[in-house]
Amino acid sequence: MSSFEMLSYSTLHSMFSKEKMAGKGDGPAIGIDLGTTYSCVGVWQHDRVEIIANDQGNRTTPSYVAFTDTHRLIGDGAKNQVAVNPINTVFDAKRLIGRRYSDTTVQSDMKLWPFKVTSGLDDTPMIGVTYKYEEKQFSAEEISSMVLVKMKEIAEDYLGTTVKNAVVTVPAYFNDSQRQATKDAGVIAGLNVMRIINEPTAAAIAYGLDNKASSTSETKVLIFDLGGGTFDVSLLTIDGGKIEVIATGGDTHLGGEDFDNRMVNHFVQEFKRKLKKDISGNPRALRRLRTCCERAKRTLSSTPETTIEVDALYEGIDFCATVTRARFEELNIELFRKCMEPVEECLRDAKMNKSNVNELVLVGGSTRIPKVRQLLQDFFNGKELCKSINPDEAVAYGATVQAAILSGERNEKVLDLVLLLDVAPLSFSLGRHGGVVVVFIPRNTKIPAKIKQSDWTTVDDNQTSVCFRVYQGERTRAIDNILLGEFTLTGIPPAPRGVPKFKICFDIDANGILTVSAEDQTTRRKNMVTITNAKGRLSKEGIEKMVQEAEKYKWEDKEHRKKVEAKNALETYAYDMRNTIRDEKKGANIPLADKKKIEAVFEQVIQWLDENPLAVTEEFAYKMKELVGICSPIIAKMY
Repeated sequence: MSSFEMLSYSTLHSMFSKEKMAGKGDGPAIGIDLGTTYSCVGVWQHDRVEIIANDQGNRTTPSYVAFTDTHRLIGDGAKNQVAVNPINTVFDAKRLIGRRYSDTTVQSDMKLWPFKVTSGLDDTPMIGVTYKYEEKQFSAEEISSMVLVKMKEIAEDYLGTTVKNAVVTVPAYFNDSQRQATKDAGVIAGLNVMRIINEPTAAAIAYGLDNKASSTSETKVLIFDLGGGTFDVSLLTIDGGKIEVIATGGDTHLGGEDFDNRMVNHFVQEFKRKLKKDISGNPRALRRLRTCCERAKRTLSSTPETTIEVDALYEGIDFCATVTRARFEELNIELFRKCMEPVEECLRDAKMNKSNVNELVLVGGSTRIPKVRQLLQDFFNGKELCKSINPDEAVAYGATVQAAILSGERNEKVLDLVLLLDVAPLSFSLGRHGGVVVVFIPRNTKIPAKIKQSDWTTVDDNQTSVCFRVYQGERTRAIDNILLGEFTLTGIPPAPRGVPKFKICFDIDANGILTVSAEDQTTRRKNMVTITNAKGRLSKEGIEKMVQEAEKYKWEDKEHRKKVEAKNALETYAYDMRNTIRDEKKGANIPLADKKKIEAVFEQVIQWLDENPLAVTEEFAYKMKELVGICSPIIAKMY
């Protein structure tokens, strides 16, 4: 027997009020779309969402982190140098976060990554790089935290103030371990993660805000979210400001990078066939080919044919090939069709006919692929696709609206969107004697929610303790599901089997994070676990250590920037002085001896810069002082 208790509207509203207080008075709260390949950040300002451009002027930032002999790069800088430093440039951290090293998906991906991944404590995948001539290992949470730090800094540079609070998005199909690991990444980055929300739900908020004024009745919306590394489908109803998720499905390991991989493999084989040379073991060649394939994929969304050209791809051999849209579609047709399976499953779970869906909303850069659009449109019998929201920015847009709500924003545009009901993407279960599980919270249950059962008992005579194991997944056998955590209830009075009675409660909060408790109904002894330390996840001490290391890396980055600025200042001043004395008009009044003196000191400075790439800030400053001391008196003679 079980009883299901959905939280009432008043309880839900009070829960939101508490969360608002968490962010109120702490400055602006931001919304972050932490993507597999690109991330995006926004803030609510001037009664609207502002998607913030980075220092390169781009509104999305590559989720790349690079380590060199001298410094660390994050974002565009990291991706721009990936061809020359492939084994120390990390990407795809989202495909590792919350997973175990032994996962088949991790083992499969490792064959495609140029960087090293090894097994760490509790089967945690650890990423190995060389940084400042030392071997370093980072967890996926640490790499993700570095990307989050970059997004935080982008927002802070734009706002001119410190940012503490954020709403961060995850794929709807992320399990509990992956959600918790994403929260850990936020903590390491120095952020208070006010809420973890599902990416398609965030996109629905963006759609709902954009279409609220034009819609007067309930709208059934299918969010089709195909990004760089993950795929989500969510079926929702939007009625005024109420957004309710009915069903969700997807694949946390399907996206644009998989389409790139198919093209890369194709051209590796073509290079081998034509030139009898295998480039599969050369990380640099593969990276340069991958960059061209990614560019070609984007081009093929708007043109039927393009050319891939890579100079000196391998052993000095140039590679040039033509690829058509039809060929690209043939290479990936199996994956494209795979995208339709979660759509069918979603409709089946919602017990809804495809004709009942009012809007098909496209989210994620990979939805620009014509074949994906065609398959989706054909599945829905030619229905028009909604293109009113920006597929690259919609998730960050919705996260920003949610951040504004949670931080106490009272603007009438967002007030009606307070009521947001999401669902659990996978079932939560308790292990039972015999190696099976009993489902407490079925997949697609609306959250937040509580479910209780009172018919649990002992399986042996005189049993004084019971171990409860919590699982997530859709399989009948415990071993086939994900073990999230376990706890033991002790102090049970000895009695024949079946006599003690326990009340079990599963309580899932608005973040999709679970607390499980068990109470002996005779003694009232109680124990519980909040699933925050599932096997393979970071310990509290581990997180604290990483927070300290993140501060150290942040300081190192700051020092590196100061060093680069000092170096640039010295170099710029040296060239300015040389150009000044060489200028026919400006240098006309300077004696020849003084000109020779500046030329000589210029050559010395440039030579010193070439010979001392690892010089520290103070050395550059000292050289600058020396140069100014020599040049200033001479230049002063001009005036």
